Amino acid sequence: MSAELSSGPFWALTASVFVLAGAVKGLLGLGLPTLSMALLALWMPPAQAAALLVLPSLVTNLWQAGPWREALALLRRTMGLQVGMAAGTLGGLAVWGPPSGRTGVLLLGLALMAYAAWGLAGRAPTLTPAQARWMGAAAGLSTGVLTALTGVFVMPVVPYLQGLGLPRAALMRAMGLSFSTCTLALGMGLAGNSDGVPAASWWPSLALLVPAWLGMALGQRLQARLPLPVFRRCFFAGLALLGGWMVLRAVV
Repeated sequence: MSAELSSGPFWALTASVFVLAGAVKGLLGLGLPTLSMALLALWMPPAQAAALLVLPSLVTNLWQAGPWREALALLRRTMGLQVGMAAGTLGGLAVWGPPSGRTGVLLLGLALMAYAAWGLAGRAPTLTPAQARWMGAAAGLSTGVLTALTGVFVMPVVPYLQGLGLPRAALMRAMGLSFSTCTLALGMGLAGNSDGVPAASWWPSLALLVPAWLGMALGQRLQARLPLPVFRRCFFAGLALLGGWMVLRAVV
C-alpha cells in the first residue's frame, strides 16, 4: 500500500470516493471508473488510481450484468463489441502503457458532453441489425483504445448499446457486461505492465469493494423508483457532468 493509502484520512477519503462513484453507477448504470479516476487523480498517479478501481469496477459490473441467463443472450448479440473492447484495451496498454495522458481524457470528456447534449435535445438513434453487426467491432475497438488511454470505458460503447433499442433493464445489463469486459482487459493489461503501477495497489482494490458495493446498492434503490423519462434525463445529465469534470481535470 502506498504511503498515502496507509494513512487513515487518505484511506477514508478514498473509500468515500468509491461510495459516491458506486451510487452514481447504481443510479445511471455507469460512472464508477470515470468519477473515481477523476477524483483519485487529485492525490495519486492515474496508474495507481486505475489499479485501485479494477476490482470494485469488475464486481459491480458483474453484479449489474446479472441474471446470467439474460446476460449470455446479450453476450452472443454483442460478441463483436466485446472482442473489440478486449483487443483495443490490451493493444492500447501494450503500446502506450498505463493511463497517464491528458489528451485522451480531454477528448473523452468532450465526447461525453457532446453526446449528452445531443441526447438531452433529441432521441437516441436506433441501429438496424445490419448496422449493429458491422459497427459493433469498431465501437468496441474504439472503446478499448480510450480505456487504455484514460482508464474510463463509456464511449462509444454507451451510444452503441443505446442504438440497439434495448429496454431499460436490458440496457443496464448490457452496460454491466460490456464494462466487465473492459475491466478484465484493463486489469490483465495493468498486471502485465509494471511500469508505473504499484503492486501494492491491488490489495486496497479488494478492500474498496465494500464502499463501492454500498454506494451502488443505494443508487439502485433510487434508480428503481424513477420513471423512464426522468431516468433518461438523469442518464444524459450524468454523462454531461462526468464529461465536464474530465475536461476540467484535463485542462486544469
